[in-house]
Amino acid sequence: MAVNYRERIITLWSVFLLGMLFHTQLNLIPLFHGLPVVESQKATNIDEIAVIMWLMLGFFVIPMLAMIATAFTDSKRYRMIHFGLTIFYSIMNLLHLLLDLFVQPLLWYQIVLMVFLLLVGLLLNLTAFQWLRLPFKAN
Repeated sequence: MAVNYRERIITLWSVFLLGMLFHTQLNLIPLFHGLPVVESQKATNIDEIAVIMWLMLGFFVIPMLAMIATAFTDSKRYRMIHFGLTIFYSIMNLLHLLLDLFVQPLLWYQIVLMVFLLLVGLLLNLTAFQWLRLPFKAN
């Protein structure tokens, strides 16, 4: 039975996105119990908040676009771009994990989730690399 790398990649991106959403949600849950949320840095004005929100939007939308492109595209060029994208996201996750280690108070449930997301990202890197190495079949 042939391995369906595209299906695996879309599944891994989905798990990754759900984990990122849950990571964000975990930070907001204290608000529902009347508790303060942990902040790594405070935004000083509305323009700063807008920039942060646009960056977050991009960080979430790019994997969604990658999932769509993976479902509809099988070119060698796309596979190379996609593999590079997975590497970028793994580096960003590692940096995010390291930065989360300096947020006080240290929330271990967030650290565990970020480690899980990093592992999912590494599995995505491996799967994307395997797909990249798969012989290309022209239609």
